[in-house]
Amino acid sequence: MKKNIKYLAGLCLMALGMSSCEYDNYDEPKLLLDGNIVYNGEPIGVSYNDVYFQLWEDGWQTFGNIGVAIDQDGSFSSLLFAGDYKLIVPADQGPFMNLTNPESGSDTIPLNLTGSMNMDIEVLPYYMIRNVDISGNSSEVTANFGLEQIITDANARGVNEVVLYLSKTAFVDGRTSISSARLGGGDIADMSSIQLSTEVPNMTPTQGYVFARVGLRIEGVEDMIFSSIERIDF
Repeated sequence: MKKNIKYLAGLCLMALGMSSCEYDNYDEPKLLLDGNIVYNGEPIGVSYNDVYFQLWEDGWQTFGNIGVAIDQDGSFSSLLFAGDYKLIVPADQGPFMNLTNPESGSDTIPLNLTGSMNMDIEVLPYYMIRNVDISGNSSEVTANFGLEQIITDANARGVNEVVLYLSKTAFVDGRTSISSARLGGGDIADMSSIQLSTEVPNMTPTQGYVFARVGLRIEGVEDMIFSSIERIDF
C-alpha cells in the first residue's frame, strides 16, 4: 500500500514538474497597445499611477483583467497577447465620464488585437485647464490659467480647489510637492483668469530648476485633472 502511495505521489510530482516547465516555456506578450486618454484629441493629465483601465479577456487558462495605468501626460502602453479584449474604464477612475461606444452600446470598448495597435480613448472631462502660463525664478513660481467647464448638464460638478504644485523631479502632484499654492472653488472670482503663486524653497542638494503644473480637484471626484508638466529653470 505504501509503495502504491509513493508511486502515485511520484507521478503527481512529475506531472506538476512537466506542467511547470510547459508554463515556463510560454512566449511573452509582444503586441504593443498604446495611446492616450483624450478629450477631442487632447490628452488628459492625471497623477502618476493613480488612474487605470482594465482589459478583460476570456481565454485558455485565463479569466480576469489586466490593469493598465495612465501616465501623467495621459498616455498608456501595455504588452499583450493577440486576442479579443474588452476595455473598461471603471466608473470611479479619472476626472471624467466615460462615453458610450457605438459598437457595444455601452462604455465597454471591444478590441480585436491581431498586431500592435495605437489608439486613443475618448472621454468627457468635467473641466479642462486652459491657457496655462507658468513662469518663475529661484524665489517664486507663478501660474496663470483658466478653467473650462465641459459637463454642464445634470452630471455637472463644482470646483473643489485649484493647486499649483512644485516638485524637484518630473513627477508632480501632491505626493512629491515641495511647495504649493491653492485656491478654493468658492474663492474663484473668474474661471477664465486664475493666478497662483508659491515660493521656491531651499533644496538639498541645490538645483537650478523645478518642475511645476496646475491641478484641479472636482467636487465628489477622487482623481484630479492636471495641466502639462513644465520645467522652470533659474
